[in-house]
Amino acid sequence: MAIRLARLPASSTVAEVSAALDRDGGVIVEDLIDKTTLRGLWDDLGPALEKTGYGDSSFAGHRTKRLCSLFARSRHMEEVALNPLFLGAARDLIERPVPSWFGPQRTEIAPNVQVSITQVIQIWPGETPQPAHRDDIAHMLPSPGPTNRVQIMLAMDEFTDENGATMVYPGSHAWEAERGPRPEEAVQAEMEPGSCLIWVGGLFHGGGPNLSDDPRTGLTMALVRGNLRQEENQFLAVPKEIVREYPEELQRLLGWGLCPPFIGWYEHADPNPLLRAES
Repeated sequence: MAIRLARLPASSTVAEVSAALDRDGGVIVEDLIDKTTLRGLWDDLGPALEKTGYGDSSFAGHRTKRLCSLFARSRHMEEVALNPLFLGAARDLIERPVPSWFGPQRTEIAPNVQVSITQVIQIWPGETPQPAHRDDIAHMLPSPGPTNRVQIMLAMDEFTDENGATMVYPGSHAWEAERGPRPEEAVQAEMEPGSCLIWVGGLFHGGGPNLSDDPRTGLTMALVRGNLRQEENQFLAVPKEIVREYPEELQRLLGWGLCPPFIGWYEHADPNPLLRAES
């Protein structure tokens, strides 16, 4: 029998979300994104989504639409990226210090986090199940291992068992690399609009089949260690003139900053001031 996925209220603490992610690999946080932000995202992204075509593989989906470059398309993405529970849990799990030596001096260095991928994923009627996978495969990371990626899926409309709610395999982030998922171990992340599934990169998951008469729409974003390459090239996805409009914290999440100890510098310095110097 599959393990149930924990559900937490939006009033939960970062420690409670992190504990659920450590234990199960995924958690649903109910009503995490407010209705105003959700409506704004639909207004900004809906028209472009309507013009987007379907995928061309079993992984991307033959009846699934995917819209990318979301920070260039909607300022409401700021509310998702800087959500205290999502960002806090990602930092708590990823920004864990590791010991290092510089000559005779022992020190501890912790990475920061950055945005890796953004997508709206709309699964249409007739879509078949997406193959279960770990997102950590993008960086070919070993499993099990430390958390390098934390991802969110915002239900932009209702996620049900019938319309393709994300299928997750609780606890699979702790499985050995040769241990594959079995269909009976999956549970579907049924959610109301505004609720979110948060999961770690080592968790097996996949889009569910849509057996209903209507599409279901989710918005996903991943945060990864700052010393890993971004899966979606944010320097091309978000023009500099748009990046300048965001607060500095989000600029750095988009890659305009340094990851300790010295990843991402330009002319041996922090690149973030370039955004102000060129404006």
